[in-house]
Amino acid sequence: MKNDVTTIEEAPGVATSAQEAQAGTAPPEPKRFGTFAGVFTPTLLTILGVIMFLRLGWVVGNAGLLGAFLIILLANGITLATGLSLSSIATNTRMGAGGPYAVISKSLGFEVGGSVGLPLYLSQALAVAMYVFGFREGWLWIFPDHPALLVDLIIFVVVFGIAAVSANLAFKAQYGVMAIIAVSLVCIFASPAAWQDGHTITLWGSYPGAPETGFSGADFWIIFAVFFPATTGIMAGANMSGELKNPRRSIPVGTLSAIVLSAVIYLALAVWLAMASTTDELVGTYTILIDKSIWGPAVLAGLLGATFSSALSSLVGAPRILQALGQDQVIPAGTWLAKRSRGEPRRAMLITGGIVLVGLMMRDLNVIAPLITMFFLITYAVINVVLLAEESLGLMSFRPTLKLSRLIPLLGAIGCIFAMFIVNATFSLIAVSVVFGLYLWIVWRGVTPRTGSVRSGIFVAFAEWAAGKVISLDMAASRAWKPSLLVPVVNPATLRGELRLLIDICRPEGTLKLLGLATTETVDHLTPRIKAVAQVLQRHGILTTASTVDSADYITGIVAGLQALGSAFFRPNILFLHLPRNVARHPELRTVISEAARLEIGVMLLGLHTEAGLGMKRVVNLWLRPKPPDMSLADYLARSELNLGILTALRLSRAWKADLNLISVIRDEDEEDAVRLHVEELRDLCRIPETARVIVMAGPFDTCVAQAPQSDMDIMGLRPGDDGAGPDLDFVARMIEATRSSCLFVGSSGYESALA
Repeated sequence: MKNDVTTIEEAPGVATSAQEAQAGTAPPEPKRFGTFAGVFTPTLLTILGVIMFLRLGWVVGNAGLLGAFLIILLANGITLATGLSLSSIATNTRMGAGGPYAVISKSLGFEVGGSVGLPLYLSQALAVAMYVFGFREGWLWIFPDHPALLVDLIIFVVVFGIAAVSANLAFKAQYGVMAIIAVSLVCIFASPAAWQDGHTITLWGSYPGAPETGFSGADFWIIFAVFFPATTGIMAGANMSGELKNPRRSIPVGTLSAIVLSAVIYLALAVWLAMASTTDELVGTYTILIDKSIWGPAVLAGLLGATFSSALSSLVGAPRILQALGQDQVIPAGTWLAKRSRGEPRRAMLITGGIVLVGLMMRDLNVIAPLITMFFLITYAVINVVLLAEESLGLMSFRPTLKLSRLIPLLGAIGCIFAMFIVNATFSLIAVSVVFGLYLWIVWRGVTPRTGSVRSGIFVAFAEWAAGKVISLDMAASRAWKPSLLVPVVNPATLRGELRLLIDICRPEGTLKLLGLATTETVDHLTPRIKAVAQVLQRHGILTTASTVDSADYITGIVAGLQALGSAFFRPNILFLHLPRNVARHPELRTVISEAARLEIGVMLLGLHTEAGLGMKRVVNLWLRPKPPDMSLADYLARSELNLGILTALRLSRAWKADLNLISVIRDEDEEDAVRLHVEELRDLCRIPETARVIVMAGPFDTCVAQAPQSDMDIMGLRPGDDGAGPDLDFVARMIEATRSSCLFVGSSGYESALA
């Protein structure tokens, strides 16, 4: 310890619960689930369903072993791409209730989310009836004399009762189902039937394009259409997004692990079936897994358990989508449907139960079953489109911890559309028409909330090619925010030391406006020099414009530029200034910064160290003021100028591939735990990389600054002066000297958001 300053450093990696940190007086919260119970188990059990037990043998018999492998891998490839897209999106934002509906609504707006979410909800509700029918078929195979309608109603009452009591009870019941399915798989693989010689394994069926085997089988794409619904259901866990402890972690881990494990099981079963049975047996006997297993009743129990668990997962997930739709006023009576009872959406559960009963009374859902599959596939395709749009725009609001190549969502979207028309082209067109009709209806109702979404960013990006398309849009939405710098220039030679920094701050999607400040005598000479600098920036991929104003003085020129550009199409949102060496110019600088604040334009004030310059671009220090315990995180970020500070630090650390230090100074060491908890919460909600190092220092601020780790750029908020007429420039000069590095002092406009 030196000079009564204590430095405490900690390696990153400990996550905190932002919900708990921000929780206030509220109704009883529903029970929160972890990765295994909330995502992995329902997803896996929904995938391991009726098709695995009753149709996989038929697939292997018709397609051959290698053909079955191709079908399984192709189907799982489509759902894996969708699962990866969903996971990437989940790591970028805290998903609200509604699972895929929440993802689509946040990115493409409530109109698109509702037009997809409503048919998805109906599909999940009607899927419960289909699973009940599947359970009944297995039950009647054991007890053929039991009345079919009575069996349907009894199993529905059981499933509904479990789901209505609580999701916790439903998930506990699924543990038993998982155990039953595990035992059934053991009984299958333990059977000696696969190891007995006596028949030749058929590698390919005789569908068009396959080698001739002499066996007349079904068309390859017909076989694919029969199998593909087995791989749907990957949203069973994501539907619980509003009731997960940590959806950002649980959805990727649970969903992807369930997809991979189920694919392995299907491939292993395909090998076992090809070895255990002849082609005629596989094609002619749907119950081949039961007949060839070491103990048939256990496999039959697995079949019943699979249909039961699928019905239970759908009945737990569907009401939560409906509740989210109601909460966002996408559907009529939304306020009533959004109400919860003891943490459970029981009103939405009652409506869902009624829809399931209607489906049961239809007695045969085979007519609309393909339509249900189409709605699932449309949802998957839109999720892939969401990720593709987010990645293509390059907005700062999109900072997932799971980064994917744009090829993955592109292939996922194409694969989903391809599967739709392969399974049933007619129902695909009907499903698309229904979704489009719902979109028009929701837009016509006009009651959905208006918030910033990726759509703003899409139109803004498109506006750079055709500006007139987005004149009416709100380009200040926090999710569509990107740096648009206005840089006043008196002498272009002074930009040499700042040029690289400007490029690093703006790239890839930011823009620059160079504002030349000239007199009547210098305007003719300054204009071409400013344009030459703009061309250099444009060659570095930065959209740059330049103009020159004839101004009597520095203040008048900048203020006139700010006011004139306030109504421009691409309005600047940051005024970039540098600290003049001549102290006599500080008053005019304070006046300019105050005017920028009045016009709601952010400020970046660069203080270049006379000797260090930009250094080696390896370390960035971000200074965080401790948050008052009674202040919300959003208010704290706004009042401490940290929204712009965090976004700038992230951009520089990414551009420089530099280490990022999060430094907070406290007066008393007793405050350390609270401050560290706050910084970890900030890291989590603002998606600051785990590699960022947290440093808490105790002692006088100036002393701590002098003893902080050496950096190449220190980022701090602008402090107001004692007279209240502008920033404290004495503090600015003092910090440059104390840090021994260049510093960037930021003042937010109010439109930035590190939480977006």
